Amino acid sequence: MTTKHDLLAKADNRSAIFGVVGLGYVGLPLAIELARGGYRVLGFDINPDLVEAVNGGTSHVGDVTSEVLTEFTSDGRISATSDMTRLAEADVVSICVPTPLSKTRDPDVSFVMAAADSLAKTVRPGQAVVLESTSYPGTTRELLLPRLLETGLEVGKDFFLAFSPERIDPGNTQWGTRNTPKVLGGVTDACRDVILALYEPVFDQLVPVSSPEVAELVKLLENTFRTVNIGLANEMAIVCDKLGVNVWEVIDAAATKPFGFMKFTPGPGLGGHCIPVDPHYLAWKMRSLNYKTRFIDVAGEVNSEMPAFWVRKVVEKLNDRSKAVRGSSILVVGVAYKKDVDDVRESPALDIIRLLLHQGAGVRYHDPFVAQIRDDSVSLDSVPLTEDEVRSADCIVLATDHTSLDYDLLKTELRNVVDTRNALRGGE
Repeated sequence: MTTKHDLLAKADNRSAIFGVVGLGYVGLPLAIELARGGYRVLGFDINPDLVEAVNGGTSHVGDVTSEVLTEFTSDGRISATSDMTRLAEADVVSICVPTPLSKTRDPDVSFVMAAADSLAKTVRPGQAVVLESTSYPGTTRELLLPRLLETGLEVGKDFFLAFSPERIDPGNTQWGTRNTPKVLGGVTDACRDVILALYEPVFDQLVPVSSPEVAELVKLLENTFRTVNIGLANEMAIVCDKLGVNVWEVIDAAATKPFGFMKFTPGPGLGGHCIPVDPHYLAWKMRSLNYKTRFIDVAGEVNSEMPAFWVRKVVEKLNDRSKAVRGSSILVVGVAYKKDVDDVRESPALDIIRLLLHQGAGVRYHDPFVAQIRDDSVSLDSVPLTEDEVRSADCIVLATDHTSLDYDLLKTELRNVVDTRNALRGGE
């Protein structure tokens, strides 16, 4: 039996073992859905404490409860390890490692290459590999494939390689790993067919495309689309502010048009791993081809300037009360990058806090999901949102509109609120 038919048979009877490299906000939900689809899953992570927690049924990912994780770890359908030599046990390896940006805003694919190096030491005939980590077009074919070909195995015959971008939206209760359509592009037709068959029991809808490069660009287009349109909404907020017009009223009225318009809203900037980061992969790749991605660059400039814009609004609020920023008491409400999650990666609220601290303000924050902030420039603990806290603040910055926040309490001092998120629409 050929390796292709062997893997197809293992997909059909669910006997394939899946390895998931990286057990973060992408990898752990994927492991859960793979187990629900009938596969046994072996998770890999370089963090031994995380591995121990997963094996003990304790989830560190908001979209996966510990109760659900325990259901699968207790009977051995999911287990975790830091021993990368055990990649040889997996029939399919899904790579879900971080792909951050360097300080110079260039792609950092070191985690992908570390996974590739581990795979190259263990890869065997009859294995399939799927890269799910977001990266620039060409990563799968130009970086991952050559490393695996060095073993002497033939792609599309001995092993199978594809790119399938993660589409995780933390905190989204409607769209999750299973019911979000899954795009997949194989290096060869055989790669595509084998991995489609392996993923078929796991995802409600699979979307095959002609190549890894197409699949890589799909992910970047999705998030660049959001970046550009959020940038437009943010610039409209600045325009409306200068004209003395309520931006929320403008956007809501425009959204009544049943065609040709999609509603995006302004805010304090971009946060999370995807939207502030992914467009830079495409811009970087195009710079290497002597092309400047002008829309992306301009949108990035607008979005990155929003924390400073909202700090200027704080200054205006304080000026209206004949107060200086220095020495004023500022309460920032919500520091997660989006509502109802505990994720502060790239959160613009942190930039707002840094700017206010730099100007000499006394800053406190409240976030029901984030107990503390610890980085090089900020070390704060969340304070309770009480009437005393609200009334003692010279200004309140509403940076994240968690659904659990007591907006009636905030409205008691509405004249002091700088609302970046539209939760108190019409109050000023």
